[in-house]
Amino acid sequence: MANQQRVIVSVTNDIYTDQRVRKVCEFLVRQNYDVTLVGRKLKNSKALPQTAYKTKRFPLWFTKGALFYANYNLRLFFFLLFHKADVLLSNDLDTLYANHWARKFKKNCRLIYDSHEYYIGVPELVSRPKVQKFWLKIERRTLPKADAMYTVNESIADLYRNEYKREVKVVRNISDFKGIKEKKTREELNLPLDKKIIIIQGAGINIDRGAEEVMEAVQLMKDTILIFVGDGDVVPLLKAKVKAENLGDQILFFGKQPYDTLMNYTQLSDVGISMDKDTNVNYRFSLPNKIFDYIHAGIPVLVSDLKEIKHIVETYNVGLVCPSHDPQEIADYLTKILTDEALNATFKTNTKQASQELTWAKECEVLKTIF
Repeated sequence: MANQQRVIVSVTNDIYTDQRVRKVCEFLVRQNYDVTLVGRKLKNSKALPQTAYKTKRFPLWFTKGALFYANYNLRLFFFLLFHKADVLLSNDLDTLYANHWARKFKKNCRLIYDSHEYYIGVPELVSRPKVQKFWLKIERRTLPKADAMYTVNESIADLYRNEYKREVKVVRNISDFKGIKEKKTREELNLPLDKKIIIIQGAGINIDRGAEEVMEAVQLMKDTILIFVGDGDVVPLLKAKVKAENLGDQILFFGKQPYDTLMNYTQLSDVGISMDKDTNVNYRFSLPNKIFDYIHAGIPVLVSDLKEIKHIVETYNVGLVCPSHDPQEIADYLTKILTDEALNATFKTNTKQASQELTWAKECEVLKTIF
């Protein structure tokens, strides 16, 4: 349509499992934008499903480290430079530099920044001060120039507000789950019929997110298995441990899955886990989208004692908050959820009410004020 404004959305992942970006792109399409989503293509990237928006993935020479970020931002800069756009939507700091410079060559083009986390506080940067300082310089040069900014929760928004003295809106990464199109049974998904299932899901199953301790906790429990649906930098280490200790009957890995399939696993599980550690600012204020996925799937949750997650769980009474990462204590809390029938029923009932209040549609009302 001739009156459609063009928006180019950029992110450094392969866009296959990025639910936040998918939801924002679909929102923009509903607002009559002509949307193009740009990411990268890896050797093992799966074919993308059909979408209402255009997609572009760059095959790159490098897959990690400084050379990857330089390679991606250079490719992205030239892509943005030679494609018309009325709005550039940069997702996270690792795409902002290219967007910032490309916008300088575009007349009447807005730059909007979506920070999925407190980027300079991620553990990969906290442990490398020189690299962190480099990204901080980029942030200070580019973030103040964005026409609008939003992030995932109030705690992270406050950090940016205090640092840059600017307006930062909040769009929480709440599930837009509307039910499974093709329901499958435990048997069809190769899940045991006679055991309780604990699930950890998502694209960020990384170090310092409690997966190792949860795995140890489940080994202390009877008739219970732990499944991982997703991926992250700690997964290869977990798989190696499972193989070395012959734990394949109790710890299962299902890798990245399309959202509908992921939620099938979630609905068939008995408890959803989010056990991020308070090892850095980013995790301290984390509010993972899997929390909302668990709630919308109708299963109780066990979470670590972190401000944003704890607030959701206690406000809606949909699970328990574990005060430590001691495997025995995690096992005790999981056992309480699984064996206390009245408590379990209360949590499940409350997820229904919470899922009515915690909706992506409400978050879209904030997006409308930005776009």
